Amino acid sequence: MRRSRIRGGLAAAAVAVLTATMLIPTSGASAADGLAATWKSTGDWGSGHQAEVTVTNGTSTAVPTWKIEFDLPATTSISSFWDADVTHTGSHYTAVKKEWAGPLEPGQSFVWGYVGTGAYTAPENCMINGVTCAGGPPTTVPPTTVPPTTAPPTTAPPTTAPPTTTAPPTTTAPPTTTAPPATTAPPTGDMILLGYFPSWGVYARNYHVKNVHSSGSADKLTHINYAFGNVQNGQCVLGDPYADNDKFYDANASVDGVADSWDTGALRGNFGQLRRLKKMHPDLKILFSFGGWTWSGGFGEAAKDAEKFADSCYKVVEDPRWADVFDGIDIDWEYPNACGLDCDTSGPEALTTLLTAVRNRFGTDNLVTAAVTADASSDGKLEKSDYVSAAKKVDWFNVMSYDYFGAWDPDGPTAPNAPLYPYDGIPITGFNADEAIQKYLDKGVPADKLLLGIGFYGRGWQGVTQATPGGTATAAAPGTYEQGVEDYKVLKTRCPVTDTIAGTAYAHCGNQWWSYDTPDTVRGKMSYANDKNLGGSFFWELTGDTPDGELINAMSSGLGG
Repeated sequence: MRRSRIRGGLAAAAVAVLTATMLIPTSGASAADGLAATWKSTGDWGSGHQAEVTVTNGTSTAVPTWKIEFDLPATTSISSFWDADVTHTGSHYTAVKKEWAGPLEPGQSFVWGYVGTGAYTAPENCMINGVTCAGGPPTTVPPTTVPPTTAPPTTAPPTTAPPTTTAPPTTTAPPTTTAPPATTAPPTGDMILLGYFPSWGVYARNYHVKNVHSSGSADKLTHINYAFGNVQNGQCVLGDPYADNDKFYDANASVDGVADSWDTGALRGNFGQLRRLKKMHPDLKILFSFGGWTWSGGFGEAAKDAEKFADSCYKVVEDPRWADVFDGIDIDWEYPNACGLDCDTSGPEALTTLLTAVRNRFGTDNLVTAAVTADASSDGKLEKSDYVSAAKKVDWFNVMSYDYFGAWDPDGPTAPNAPLYPYDGIPITGFNADEAIQKYLDKGVPADKLLLGIGFYGRGWQGVTQATPGGTATAAAPGTYEQGVEDYKVLKTRCPVTDTIAGTAYAHCGNQWWSYDTPDTVRGKMSYANDKNLGGSFFWELTGDTPDGELINAMSSGLGG
């Protein structure tokens, strides 16, 4: 959620849809003597929200299935959901257990969730299996009999992020029955080409590790950042255990054409698929990324006991069940001693303190990296932390040179999502990649420790009449999963490019205005990375590209691959 989402510019409330994690209890219930359902708001950005519902069996017998009915006010509605089947008539909603979930045993809980329009509001008139959601003896509901291997969730939380961007389902390539041959050395020589794989992509976006291979992207990438792990109570934890290491892949969906095992201790989920991908592409390195736009709130607490934080991260990344999958850790703190989704006051030295402990714990045999701001404005985020000292503790920085402008300012002015250079009329001085990169260089961060960021998505407005940047708007343009955000693979045909400005592209179609990178502008940005002797480039994120990897191909060729 992310972004997910990763943000390099102004705080964008809409981004919270990707990886919302501020768990705010809103309605509680005790399930000591019955079946109960409790709601939590896990993100609220005014125009939308994300909620989590926990179903708890407080009875002494297994509950074969459950059905929750509730009402929402007219000011809000459910737009997407995961791990339950949700229908509605007007503002009256019904959620029922997925067939694959199996019975709810005594004392067990099950969590499902949804994204809604409007501000979060707790449900009213909530009933579960015919009794109040606050708990009570359940009535009999016919059980389901489908075994758990038949169907994992078909929709899921749009976490991350940063996430922030979202993506419609991509076409799954035809299944293979045997593993393709291993690749040769990474194609970009000494330059890094890194892409983020969002854990939540396996749900509504239908993007899986197999797509990384079938698109040809695995042949081009040198590194993948798996996003995201969470930071809670100052420690690293898994972000989505089901997607991470439990989701079952049959032979058709598996990256190597071999079905997962249900044997005790067998590694499934994204981790299992990434393990197989590495066997097919042995030069590919994978890092576990923690934080993101809405999971960065725990970093300030983590910095207070950095050694404890680092040890918790090491135990997650190097868990014996999947230690061979990961080659290091990425810290995505948005933003140290500055404001992102929340404002942090940990001090300018906190990032260095944190990364020092992480480096000491992970040692020199593991990669340690960090995603960092690209805000070069006067007294902006780049001035709030000691990035020079922090750079000494990492292998490289991922400079998030996108999300500069977007429809979190619904009336505009329209401006490019990811300008490479400043231009006359830019709404905020210093909001462009070149000035950010130059500021890092001027401060003393080595060029080869800087990776230029590329967004595989665009940001847009509607109610726009002016084709060139700087026009007024009335609202965020509609997006497949999030208002004001759309993937490159959709925009390239839905709203073709009108022209370019500041090294990126923009498009005016009907009353909509979008800005996004294309293969041509990506190649221009790779030329910039070469000219500046940067360490390479990275992008957010894999689900936004075309099924044949147009943008990744442009990055690879531009970096010399």
